[in-house]
Amino acid sequence: METNELYPIFVKVHQLNVLIVGGGNVGLEKLSFMLKSSPRANVEVVSITFHEDLIALANKHPSVKLTQKAYDISDLENRHLVIGCTDNLEVNLQINKDAKSKHLLVNIADTPDQCDFYLGGIVTKGNVKIAISTNGKSPTTAKRIRQFLEDVIPEDINQLVNNLNTYRKTIKGDFEEKVKQMNQITSGLVNKKE
Repeated sequence: METNELYPIFVKVHQLNVLIVGGGNVGLEKLSFMLKSSPRANVEVVSITFHEDLIALANKHPSVKLTQKAYDISDLENRHLVIGCTDNLEVNLQINKDAKSKHLLVNIADTPDQCDFYLGGIVTKGNVKIAISTNGKSPTTAKRIRQFLEDVIPEDINQLVNNLNTYRKTIKGDFEEKVKQMNQITSGLVNKKE
């Protein structure tokens, strides 16, 4: 049976230097997705041309820079994450090759075997963030699961998280005792009442 071996992490893209190569519809989608989750993401988009909606989006986010030019390996300098989403597969494959030579994590749009990471579905309710992955197989399924979770997770979940954080700070004892008390107080979140 095939399994999903991805290791999920939450990356502080506002503290990193992200490069998106491609300013068309897919570049717009990738930038929109990142900014929805992290409005202060530090991103440079390099492209020969830019979709007008991408320009409008970038204008609303001072941490986004648009550079109108063709991709070059020098664009990878001082980067942490790279997303290649031009409409030219050869350019995208070159971006992947160049990024790998510099030990950078790279995502090549619509080419799962060329990706070190995927941009999955994300549900955000205050401090609660849930990422959904289909291992690059079905972004539409991830989107539908995201929509379902957005509907079932209560809007006031953030108040619960804040209250539990305040309570957690008051617990005395060693690590095991703190975990035991937090497990007891939060058991109602998962235990069904009969």
